[in-house]
Amino acid sequence: MLDNPQLLSDAINQVMPFGKYAGSKLIHLPEPYLVWFNSKGFPEGKLGEQLALIYEIKLNGLEKMLAPLVKQ
Repeated sequence: MLDNPQLLSDAINQVMPFGKYAGSKLIHLPEPYLVWFNSKGFPEGKLGEQLALIYEIKLNGLEKMLAPLVKQ
């Protein structure tokens, strides 16, 4: 996924469809929420893959570097 800029941009700009943070872009989810998903298991499918990617981005402190990809 990291070798495809469009997939990276799509994950960053994907909106969380459910839960406490419904309506928030995945890149704006708090790290503890992503850590919880990581320990319990990410959802199946594309959303789960995107959440796992965002978890890795935040874990490695890369969210500020990717801020220019966030669409307003």
